[in-house]
Amino acid sequence: MLLKLIGMAIMLVAISLQIKYFVHMFQLNSYGEKTQFNWYSKNPGKLLPCIFVFMFGEAVFLCTNVFENAPLFFKDETDCILLGVFALIMAFSYIENKNKTKKKLVFTTRVVRMYITDYILVAILLVIGFFGGNSGFASVMMATAFTFIPAIVIFGNIINRPIEKSVRNHYINDAKNILKSHSNLKIIGITGSYGKTSVKYYLNTLLKAKYNVLMTPESYNTPMGIVKTIRGNLKPVHEVFICEMGAKKVGEIKEICDIVHPQDGIITSVGPQHLETFLSLDNVKKTKFELADSLPEDGYLLVNGNDENIKAYNYDRTKVTYGVTEDCDYYAYDIEVSSRGTEFSVKVGEEECRFKTNIIGRHNVINIVGTIAMAHKMGITLKELRPQVRKLEGVPHRLQLLGRNGITIIDDAFNSNPTGSKAAIDTLALFEGTKILITPGMVELGSKEEELNMEFGRYAAKVCDYIFLVGINRTKPIHKGIMEAGFDETKVKAFDTLTEALDVMYALKDADKVVLLENDLPDNY
Repeated sequence: MLLKLIGMAIMLVAISLQIKYFVHMFQLNSYGEKTQFNWYSKNPGKLLPCIFVFMFGEAVFLCTNVFENAPLFFKDETDCILLGVFALIMAFSYIENKNKTKKKLVFTTRVVRMYITDYILVAILLVIGFFGGNSGFASVMMATAFTFIPAIVIFGNIINRPIEKSVRNHYINDAKNILKSHSNLKIIGITGSYGKTSVKYYLNTLLKAKYNVLMTPESYNTPMGIVKTIRGNLKPVHEVFICEMGAKKVGEIKEICDIVHPQDGIITSVGPQHLETFLSLDNVKKTKFELADSLPEDGYLLVNGNDENIKAYNYDRTKVTYGVTEDCDYYAYDIEVSSRGTEFSVKVGEEECRFKTNIIGRHNVINIVGTIAMAHKMGITLKELRPQVRKLEGVPHRLQLLGRNGITIIDDAFNSNPTGSKAAIDTLALFEGTKILITPGMVELGSKEEELNMEFGRYAAKVCDYIFLVGINRTKPIHKGIMEAGFDETKVKAFDTLTEALDVMYALKDADKVVLLENDLPDNY
């Protein structure tokens, strides 16, 4: 019995590693059961430890209960220890070193509840194995517990649904009550396939010229992230709440709007983003305009007038447009873009003003014009906005200009998309020197992913001197597009990791290197 207990204790350590890893991936997959299952199907290599341990456990059972001349180490309960050690080796061998992860598992209260449920399910299997028969049967149950951890993580979440729903509703109702107590608070919703985070940061800077502003931090654009911001950061002194709204499925923008009830809204763009979950571009359009549907009758709807998908959407609500063409209500003209910054003029009606900013990229002019339009609507004159525009800073990981060891780095590592990646290449083209692209490509584009990555490769080949791809297998479509464009094959390389790509980039002897970091995939990729 003692040896069986020791074997199970070792197995429990291996199981704990498995639980931590798969819960981490579940968190990165937004706790979506279908998304997690799809992740399993796309990453079968991550399930190899489960398969190997199960096969080993079955072999132990056969040797213990069927074969009379089994080796001695399969007798007298040493088989349990052997299986536990094998499982531990498998867990350490196949699961990535968690110290190297880009985003570590966050032990929220939800994760703690998941852990408790998962361990209860594991304990049931191990207890059955311990008391249910000989060491061979115990080995089978140990192997079963280890093997089914990927399923247990999903099943545990299903068991916890009623609890999670209750907790979620409690926090949402608390946030709603807090908002009700701020009766004079102006709430501005911002959504879009891309550009919404930049617009949020820019608008926050502009409105500070006149108002006390709270914005959702970083990429807090989910219902619970917004609820957390309201409950933890909203104070009586705040006059404006800028709420970024993200979505991966139809109905998720409406869900956020039902919590915060925005009075005004900005739709920055509509494009082929998160198509794996949206399934179609029409669903993306419908979801982004859920913000418009949620505004009151006198609400101010501001949309990107140069976005073709927004222009094509059949929507009869009164809206104000912004962009870089004269058919927009607020438009920029006489645009001068360089690696040192951007200058442009903005005109609305008969009023116009010249602006200057250190922000780089022509596409960012559209984002800035949108924030100027909203701030102007809220009573800040164009002239008053000039110094605020000069204060604008690059948003972290969104064409953020950095300097490292004499190298210019354009950090555009956050969640690349077809429009954004093209804009990033256009920005790289503004710089003098050796132009280097480092990218793993784009994801979550559904059936169009391969085609759009090939197109990205062809476009990048026109500008770059070197192209370093991160992920040998998944970047094959980009490589194909690069080669189709006639790029020098000796100047495109594929690496397993970003670190390897950076090491080769730093080793290049070329002078005046300008490096574009386009996208950085999370650990579940």
